Formats: sequence, structure tokens, C-alpha cells
Amino acid sequence: MVRFRQTEKKPKKVVNKEGKKEKSAAAKRAEKNTSSGFYYSFLTIILLLCLIQITVSAVLNVSKIISYKAKIIQITKTRDAALALNDQLKDNINNFSNVTGLEAIARNNLKMSSEDEVLVIINTNKEEEKTEKPKKIGFIKYD
Repeated sequence: MVRFRQTEKKPKKVVNKEGKKEKSAAAKRAEKNTSSGFYYSFLTIILLLCLIQITVSAVLNVSKIISYKAKIIQITKTRDAALALNDQLKDNINNFSNVTGLEAIARNNLKMSSEDEVLVIINTNKEEEKTEKPKKIGFIKYD
């Protein structure tokens, strides 16, 4: 018998019906790693953008809360002052609705007196300011 030379067996290249060569397993893994790396990088960028958005929103909300609390305090003080003024006005209405209260207003503000009284008003003028015209400073004419 005749011996044929034995050669090392090389892997056969498989060709698809379309005439394209199939990729080896290593090439497939490398392509898969590249696509998954891009996918993970994209997701990481999206996650970072979401975290930035959440942080900015939290800071803005805290600043709004602080300003709203300041406004609430201011409005509460204004309300309390208005309530105190309303109570004072109610007391004044009760005081001035009787005869003695009206008489006090007439005496003090309107300068009135009752029938059997004499009203004396003494006006004291404040020191009148002396209004002197300032001397004009200018050129002196010589004839």
C-alpha cells in the first residue's frame, strides 16, 4: 500500500450560501464584548445624567422650601399685627359709641366745649425761622 503524506489538519473555512465566511468564535466574542461595552457605557451616561438632574432638583426644592418658610413667617406676623389692630379698633368703637367717648373726641380733636363751659385755646408759635436772603456774590462794578 501506498502511504499518503499525512498533513496537519487545518480547520475548514465554512462558507455560507451567500458566499460569506463565518466568523470564528473569538471574533464573535470580541464583537459581543464591544457591543455590550457600548451598551454599558451608554447606560452609565444616562445614569449620571439622571443623578445630576435629581441633585439639581433637590437643591432647588430646598431653596424653595426656605423661601416659602420665610414668606409664611412674614405673612403670620402681618396677620397677627392685623388682628391686633382689629381688636384695638373694636375697642375704640365700643369706647366711642357712648357719650363720654364722643365728648372726649369733641374736646380734644374738634376743640369744642359743652354749654356751660368756656373753651380757651392758647397757641404757642414755634420760633419763627428767620429767613434771610443770602447775599449775592458776583463781580463788583467800578465806575
